[in-house]
Amino acid sequence: MEKLLAPVLAFFLALLITPAVRKLAFAWGAVDLPNPRKVHQHVMPRLGGLAIYVAFVIPLFLTMPVSLFIGLITGISLIVLIGVIDDIKGISPWLKLGGQILAAYSLIMLNIQIGFVTNPFNGHIIPLGWWGIPITIFWVVAVTNAVNLIDGLDGLAGGVSCIAALTIAAVGWTQWKIFGITGQQEIIMLALILAAAIIGFLWHNVYPASIFLGDTGSMLLGFSLAAVSVLGLTKSAAAVSIFIPLVILGIPLFDVVLAVFRRYHLHKPIFQADREHIHHQLMNLGLNQRQTVAVICGISFILGISAVVLNIVTSDQAMILLVILAGLGIILAGKIGLFSVSKRTSRTASRNSSQHL
Repeated sequence: MEKLLAPVLAFFLALLITPAVRKLAFAWGAVDLPNPRKVHQHVMPRLGGLAIYVAFVIPLFLTMPVSLFIGLITGISLIVLIGVIDDIKGISPWLKLGGQILAAYSLIMLNIQIGFVTNPFNGHIIPLGWWGIPITIFWVVAVTNAVNLIDGLDGLAGGVSCIAALTIAAVGWTQWKIFGITGQQEIIMLALILAAAIIGFLWHNVYPASIFLGDTGSMLLGFSLAAVSVLGLTKSAAAVSIFIPLVILGIPLFDVVLAVFRRYHLHKPIFQADREHIHHQLMNLGLNQRQTVAVICGISFILGISAVVLNIVTSDQAMILLVILAGLGIILAGKIGLFSVSKRTSRTASRNSSQHL
Protein backbone atom coordinates (compact mmCIF):
# COMPACT_ATOMS: atom_id res chain seq x y z
CA MET A 1 0.00 0.00 0.00
CA GLU A 2 2.83 2.43 0.85
CA LYS A 3 4.26 1.94 -2.64
CA LEU A 4 0.91 2.88 -4.14
CA LEU A 5 0.97 6.06 -2.06
CA ALA A 6 4.45 7.02 -3.32
CA PRO A 7 3.20 8.76 -6.51
CA VAL A 8 0.58 10.62 -4.43
CA LEU A 9 3.31 11.81 -2.09
CA ALA A 10 5.46 12.89 -5.05
CA PHE A 11 2.58 14.93 -6.49
CA PHE A 12 1.88 16.82 -3.27
CA LEU A 13 5.54 17.38 -2.52
CA ALA A 14 6.11 19.00 -5.91
CA LEU A 15 2.90 20.99 -5.59
CA LEU A 16 3.82 22.37 -2.17
CA ILE A 17 7.59 22.75 -2.56
CA THR A 18 7.57 24.64 -5.88
CA PRO A 19 6.50 28.04 -4.41
CA ALA A 20 9.40 27.84 -1.94
CA VAL A 21 11.80 26.98 -4.77
CA ARG A 22 10.44 29.99 -6.67
CA LYS A 23 11.43 32.30 -3.80
CA LEU A 24 14.81 30.58 -3.59
CA ALA A 25 15.41 31.18 -7.30
CA PHE A 26 14.89 34.93 -6.89
CA ALA A 27 17.09 34.99 -3.77
CA TRP A 28 19.91 33.18 -5.59
CA GLY A 29 19.55 35.18 -8.79
CA ALA A 30 18.50 32.11 -10.80
CA VAL A 31 16.27 34.03 -13.19
CA ASP A 32 15.60 33.91 -16.92
CA LEU A 33 15.76 37.30 -18.61
CA PRO A 34 13.67 37.99 -21.71
CA ASN A 35 15.43 38.38 -25.06
CA PRO A 36 14.40 38.31 -28.75
CA ARG A 37 14.85 34.52 -28.96
CA LYS A 38 12.57 33.75 -26.03
CA VAL A 39 8.79 33.82 -25.85
CA HIS A 40 8.37 35.22 -22.31
CA GLN A 41 8.55 38.99 -21.74
CA HIS A 42 9.18 39.17 -18.00
CA VAL A 43 11.93 38.11 -15.62
CA MET A 44 11.12 34.52 -14.62
CA PRO A 45 12.54 32.34 -11.82
CA ARG A 46 14.32 29.16 -12.84
CA LEU A 47 15.37 26.18 -10.67
CA GLY A 48 11.94 24.52 -10.96
CA GLY A 49 13.66 21.18 -11.43
CA LEU A 50 14.84 21.36 -7.82
CA ALA A 51 11.24 20.86 -6.68
CA ILE A 52 10.82 17.86 -8.98
CA TYR A 53 14.09 16.40 -7.71
CA VAL A 54 13.01 16.57 -4.06
CA ALA A 55 9.53 15.26 -4.87
CA PHE A 56 11.04 12.36 -6.83
CA VAL A 57 13.79 11.34 -4.42
CA ILE A 58 11.95 11.43 -1.09
CA PRO A 59 9.26 8.87 -2.04
CA LEU A 60 11.98 6.56 -3.39
CA PHE A 61 13.84 6.58 -0.09
CA LEU A 62 10.62 6.01 1.85
CA THR A 63 9.17 3.18 -0.23
CA MET A 64 11.90 1.33 -2.12
CA PRO A 65 15.17 -0.44 -1.19
CA VAL A 66 18.10 1.92 -1.72
CA SER A 67 20.06 -0.76 -3.59
CA LEU A 68 17.50 -0.68 -6.41
CA PHE A 69 17.94 2.98 -7.31
CA ILE A 70 21.24 4.19 -5.86
CA GLY A 71 22.73 4.46 -9.36
CA LEU A 72 19.81 6.53 -10.58
CA ILE A 73 19.91 8.82 -7.54
CA THR A 74 23.66 9.34 -7.94
CA GLY A 75 23.28 10.23 -11.60
CA ILE A 76 20.36 12.63 -11.21
CA SER A 77 22.00 14.27 -8.19
CA LEU A 78 25.04 15.08 -10.33
CA ILE A 79 22.89 16.37 -13.18
CA VAL A 80 20.84 18.54 -10.79
CA LEU A 81 24.03 20.01 -9.31
CA ILE A 82 25.21 20.95 -12.80
CA GLY A 83 21.81 22.43 -13.60
CA VAL A 84 21.68 24.52 -10.42
CA ILE A 85 25.11 26.00 -11.12
CA ASP A 86 24.09 26.75 -14.70
CA ASP A 87 20.80 28.35 -13.66
CA ILE A 88 22.52 30.60 -11.13
CA LYS A 89 25.86 31.48 -12.72
CA GLY A 90 25.82 30.00 -16.22
CA ILE A 91 28.44 27.59 -17.49
CA SER A 92 29.84 26.93 -20.95
CA PRO A 93 28.06 24.37 -23.16
CA TRP A 94 31.17 22.20 -23.30
CA LEU A 95 31.55 22.17 -19.52
CA LYS A 96 27.88 21.28 -19.23
CA LEU A 97 28.36 18.46 -21.74
CA GLY A 98 31.31 17.17 -19.72
CA GLY A 99 29.15 17.14 -16.60
CA GLN A 100 26.42 15.23 -18.44
CA ILE A 101 28.92 12.62 -19.58
CA LEU A 102 30.23 12.27 -16.02
CA ALA A 103 26.70 11.82 -14.69
CA ALA A 104 25.95 9.24 -17.40
CA TYR A 105 29.17 7.38 -16.59
CA SER A 106 28.15 7.25 -12.92
CA LEU A 107 25.12 5.20 -14.02
CA ILE A 108 27.42 2.69 -15.69
CA MET A 109 29.67 2.48 -12.65
CA LEU A 110 26.59 1.52 -10.64
CA ASN A 111 25.41 -1.13 -13.12
CA ILE A 112 22.93 0.84 -15.21
CA GLN A 113 23.80 0.34 -18.87
CA ILE A 114 22.56 -1.15 -22.11
CA GLY A 115 23.92 -4.69 -22.20
CA PHE A 116 22.50 -5.95 -25.48
CA VAL A 117 20.32 -5.07 -28.45
CA THR A 118 18.06 -7.30 -30.48
CA ASN A 119 18.47 -7.49 -34.26
CA PRO A 120 15.03 -6.35 -35.51
CA PHE A 121 15.37 -8.36 -38.72
CA ASN A 122 16.08 -11.81 -37.29
CA GLY A 123 15.45 -11.46 -33.56
CA HIS A 124 18.98 -12.47 -32.58
CA ILE A 125 20.35 -10.96 -29.37
CA ILE A 126 23.60 -9.02 -29.88
CA PRO A 127 25.69 -8.64 -26.70
CA LEU A 128 27.35 -5.23 -26.66
CA GLY A 129 30.23 -5.97 -24.31
CA TRP A 130 32.31 -2.86 -23.70
CA TRP A 131 30.43 -1.10 -26.52
CA GLY A 132 27.56 -0.83 -24.05
CA ILE A 133 29.49 1.93 -22.23
CA PRO A 134 29.69 4.53 -25.06
CA ILE A 135 26.24 3.57 -26.35
CA THR A 136 24.69 4.12 -22.91
CA ILE A 137 26.50 7.43 -22.45
CA PHE A 138 25.44 8.60 -25.93
CA TRP A 139 21.79 7.66 -25.26
CA VAL A 140 21.64 9.36 -21.86
CA VAL A 141 23.38 12.54 -23.04
CA ALA A 142 21.26 12.70 -26.21
CA VAL A 143 17.95 12.42 -24.36
CA THR A 144 19.13 14.85 -21.67
CA ASN A 145 19.85 17.51 -24.29
CA ALA A 146 16.76 16.68 -26.35
CA VAL A 147 14.43 17.48 -23.46
CA ASN A 148 16.54 20.54 -22.64
CA LEU A 149 16.07 21.84 -26.18
CA ILE A 150 12.26 21.58 -26.23
CA ASP A 151 11.95 23.51 -22.97
CA GLY A 152 10.85 26.66 -24.75
CA LEU A 153 7.19 27.11 -23.76
CA ASP A 154 5.29 26.98 -20.48
CA GLY A 155 4.56 23.36 -19.61
CA LEU A 156 5.99 21.90 -22.82
CA ALA A 157 9.01 19.93 -21.58
CA GLY A 158 7.12 18.89 -18.45
CA GLY A 159 4.08 17.75 -20.42
CA VAL A 160 6.07 15.74 -22.95
CA SER A 161 8.21 14.21 -20.18
CA CYS A 162 5.15 13.27 -18.12
CA ILE A 163 3.61 11.47 -21.10
CA ALA A 164 6.93 9.69 -21.71
CA ALA A 165 7.14 8.57 -18.07
CA LEU A 166 3.56 7.26 -18.10
CA THR A 167 4.30 5.43 -21.35
CA ILE A 168 7.37 3.78 -19.82
CA ALA A 169 5.15 2.64 -16.94
CA ALA A 170 2.56 1.26 -19.37
CA VAL A 171 5.16 -0.58 -21.45
CA GLY A 172 6.72 -1.95 -18.26
CA TRP A 173 3.31 -3.21 -17.15
CA THR A 174 2.75 -5.06 -20.43
CA GLN A 175 6.22 -6.60 -20.26
CA TRP A 176 5.52 -7.74 -16.70
CA LYS A 177 1.94 -8.98 -17.09
CA ILE A 178 2.00 -10.30 -20.66
CA PHE A 179 5.58 -11.45 -21.13
CA GLY A 180 6.56 -12.14 -17.52
CA ILE A 181 9.74 -10.05 -17.61
CA THR A 182 10.98 -9.71 -14.04
CA GLY A 183 12.02 -6.46 -12.41
CA GLN A 184 9.42 -4.36 -14.21
CA GLN A 185 7.43 -3.61 -11.03
CA GLU A 186 10.20 -1.34 -9.77
CA ILE A 187 10.49 0.37 -13.17
CA ILE A 188 6.75 1.00 -13.22
CA MET A 189 6.93 2.59 -9.77
CA LEU A 190 9.94 4.76 -10.70
CA ALA A 191 8.13 6.03 -13.81
CA LEU A 192 4.89 6.71 -11.92
CA ILE A 193 6.67 8.62 -9.14
CA LEU A 194 8.49 10.73 -11.74
CA ALA A 195 5.24 11.42 -13.62
CA ALA A 196 3.45 12.40 -10.40
CA ALA A 197 6.25 14.81 -9.43
CA ILE A 198 6.06 16.41 -12.87
CA ILE A 199 2.28 16.81 -12.62
CA GLY A 200 2.63 18.52 -9.24
CA PHE A 201 5.15 20.94 -10.73
CA LEU A 202 3.05 21.55 -13.85
CA TRP A 203 0.41 23.12 -11.61
CA HIS A 204 2.80 26.09 -11.41
CA ASN A 205 4.38 25.72 -14.86
CA VAL A 206 1.50 25.63 -17.35
CA TYR A 207 0.72 28.89 -19.16
CA PRO A 208 1.02 31.44 -17.68
CA ALA A 209 3.87 29.88 -15.71
CA SER A 210 5.04 31.29 -12.39
CA ILE A 211 8.33 29.37 -12.55
CA PHE A 212 10.44 27.66 -15.22
CA LEU A 213 12.08 24.25 -15.11
CA GLY A 214 15.43 25.83 -15.83
CA ASP A 215 18.34 23.69 -16.95
CA THR A 216 18.06 22.03 -13.55
CA GLY A 217 14.65 20.68 -14.48
CA SER A 218 14.93 20.02 -18.19
CA MET A 219 18.20 18.11 -17.79
CA LEU A 220 16.81 16.24 -14.77
CA LEU A 221 13.77 15.10 -16.76
CA GLY A 222 15.76 14.05 -19.82
CA PHE A 223 18.39 12.27 -17.74
CA SER A 224 15.78 10.48 -15.62
CA LEU A 225 13.77 9.31 -18.63
CA ALA A 226 16.92 8.04 -20.35
CA ALA A 227 18.10 6.19 -17.24
CA VAL A 228 14.70 4.65 -16.43
CA SER A 229 14.33 3.51 -20.04
CA VAL A 230 17.74 1.80 -19.81
CA LEU A 231 16.67 0.16 -16.56
CA GLY A 232 13.40 -1.13 -17.95
CA LEU A 233 12.81 -1.02 -21.68
CA THR A 234 16.13 -2.57 -22.70
CA LYS A 235 15.45 -5.75 -20.72
CA SER A 236 13.15 -7.14 -23.38
CA ALA A 237 14.54 -9.40 -26.10
CA ALA A 238 11.68 -8.53 -28.46
CA ALA A 239 12.82 -7.63 -31.95
CA VAL A 240 11.38 -4.10 -31.78
CA SER A 241 12.62 -3.33 -28.26
CA ILE A 242 15.37 -1.13 -29.68
CA PHE A 243 12.75 1.19 -31.24
CA ILE A 244 10.39 1.57 -28.27
CA PRO A 245 12.42 4.23 -26.37
CA LEU A 246 12.92 6.10 -29.66
CA VAL A 247 9.15 6.21 -30.24
CA ILE A 248 8.37 7.23 -26.65
CA LEU A 249 10.79 10.17 -26.87
CA GLY A 250 10.10 10.82 -30.54
CA ILE A 251 9.33 14.55 -30.34
CA PRO A 252 12.42 15.73 -28.39
CA LEU A 253 14.74 13.35 -30.26
CA PHE A 254 13.41 14.44 -33.66
CA ASP A 255 13.81 18.08 -32.64
CA VAL A 256 17.41 17.64 -31.49
CA VAL A 257 18.38 15.78 -34.68
CA LEU A 258 16.91 18.58 -36.80
CA ALA A 259 18.70 21.18 -34.66
CA VAL A 260 22.08 19.51 -35.13
CA PHE A 261 21.66 19.19 -38.92
CA ARG A 262 20.28 22.72 -39.20
CA ARG A 263 23.16 24.31 -37.33
CA TYR A 264 25.73 22.19 -39.16
CA HIS A 265 24.22 23.17 -42.52
CA LEU A 266 24.31 26.87 -41.57
CA HIS A 267 27.88 26.56 -40.23
CA LYS A 268 26.72 27.60 -36.77
CA PRO A 269 27.95 26.20 -33.43
CA ILE A 270 25.96 23.13 -32.46
CA PHE A 271 25.15 24.64 -29.06
CA GLN A 272 24.03 28.01 -30.42
CA ALA A 273 20.36 28.59 -29.61
CA ASP A 274 17.86 29.62 -32.27
CA ARG A 275 14.13 30.09 -32.87
CA GLU A 276 13.66 27.23 -35.31
CA HIS A 277 12.51 24.41 -33.04
CA ILE A 278 9.24 22.55 -33.52
CA HIS A 279 7.37 24.75 -31.05
CA HIS A 280 8.65 27.90 -32.76
CA GLN A 281 7.46 26.67 -36.15
CA LEU A 282 3.99 25.85 -34.82
CA MET A 283 3.72 29.33 -33.32
CA ASN A 284 4.83 30.79 -36.66
CA LEU A 285 1.76 29.10 -38.15
CA GLY A 286 -0.43 31.17 -35.83
CA LEU A 287 -0.86 28.92 -32.80
CA ASN A 288 -0.60 30.45 -29.35
CA GLN A 289 1.37 28.95 -26.46
CA ARG A 290 -1.47 26.82 -25.10
CA GLN A 291 -2.38 25.48 -28.54
CA THR A 292 1.24 24.71 -29.41
CA VAL A 293 1.81 22.81 -26.18
CA ALA A 294 -1.49 20.95 -26.67
CA VAL A 295 -0.54 19.90 -30.22
CA ILE A 296 2.93 18.67 -29.26
CA CYS A 297 1.64 16.85 -26.18
CA GLY A 298 -1.12 15.34 -28.32
CA ILE A 299 1.46 13.99 -30.76
CA SER A 300 3.52 12.68 -27.83
CA PHE A 301 0.43 10.90 -26.50
CA ILE A 302 -0.13 9.23 -29.87
CA LEU A 303 3.51 8.15 -29.94
CA GLY A 304 3.11 6.81 -26.42
CA ILE A 305 0.10 4.70 -27.42
CA SER A 306 2.07 3.51 -30.45
CA ALA A 307 4.98 2.45 -28.22
CA VAL A 308 2.64 0.35 -26.09
CA VAL A 309 1.16 -1.25 -29.22
CA LEU A 310 4.65 -1.95 -30.59
CA ASN A 311 5.39 -3.87 -27.44
CA ILE A 312 2.50 -6.33 -27.80
CA VAL A 313 2.08 -6.96 -31.54
CA THR A 314 4.10 -9.29 -33.72
CA SER A 315 7.43 -8.20 -35.18
CA ASP A 316 6.01 -7.86 -38.69
CA GLN A 317 3.10 -5.77 -37.47
CA ALA A 318 5.48 -3.64 -35.43
CA MET A 319 7.67 -2.94 -38.46
CA ILE A 320 4.62 -1.85 -40.46
CA LEU A 321 3.59 0.48 -37.65
CA LEU A 322 7.10 1.93 -37.47
CA VAL A 323 7.09 2.65 -41.20
CA ILE A 324 3.69 4.35 -40.88
CA LEU A 325 4.86 6.47 -37.94
CA ALA A 326 8.04 7.48 -39.78
CA GLY A 327 6.06 8.42 -42.88
CA LEU A 328 3.52 10.46 -40.94
CA GLY A 329 6.34 12.17 -39.05
CA ILE A 330 8.07 13.21 -42.28
CA ILE A 331 4.80 14.47 -43.78
CA LEU A 332 3.92 16.46 -40.65
CA ALA A 333 7.42 17.95 -40.41
CA GLY A 334 7.14 19.06 -44.03
CA LYS A 335 3.70 20.59 -43.44
CA ILE A 336 4.88 22.81 -40.60
CA GLY A 337 8.01 23.84 -42.49
CA LEU A 338 10.73 22.09 -40.50
CA PHE A 339 12.62 20.98 -43.60
CA SER A 340 12.64 24.47 -45.12
CA VAL A 341 14.00 26.11 -41.98
CA SER A 342 17.61 26.12 -43.12
CA LYS A 343 16.78 27.85 -46.40
CA ARG A 344 14.62 30.41 -44.67
CA THR A 345 17.25 31.08 -42.02
CA SER A 346 19.97 31.38 -44.67
CA ARG A 347 17.93 34.01 -46.54
CA THR A 348 17.30 35.93 -43.31
CA ALA A 349 21.00 35.83 -42.44
CA SER A 350 21.89 37.09 -45.94
CA ARG A 351 19.45 40.00 -45.67
CA ASN A 352 20.81 40.94 -42.25
CA SER A 353 24.37 40.83 -43.56
CA SER A 354 23.44 43.07 -46.51
CA GLN A 355 21.83 45.59 -44.19
CA HIS A 356 25.02 45.86 -42.16
CA LEU A 357 27.28 46.40 -45.18
